[in-house]
Amino acid sequence: MAKAIAKRSGRGQRLICVFLLGVVLFNFPILALFNVTETIFGIPVLFAYLFFAWALLILLIYVAIERSQ
Repeated sequence: MAKAIAKRSGRGQRLICVFLLGVVLFNFPILALFNVTETIFGIPVLFAYLFFAWALLILLIYVAIERSQ
């Protein structure tokens, strides 16, 4: 039973870290770095960054949940 509680605690800590990373990635100072007029493959840099950061967070959530099972 103690092992199951430790697994949940580890998963919770990883998910909290992913949440905090998301807060940093989608907050003003970082977003301002990518708010430029240039494009990547015809996509504005800011939109490309938002999509990449969003996909990265989904991947990290998946890894955090699967690792704990």
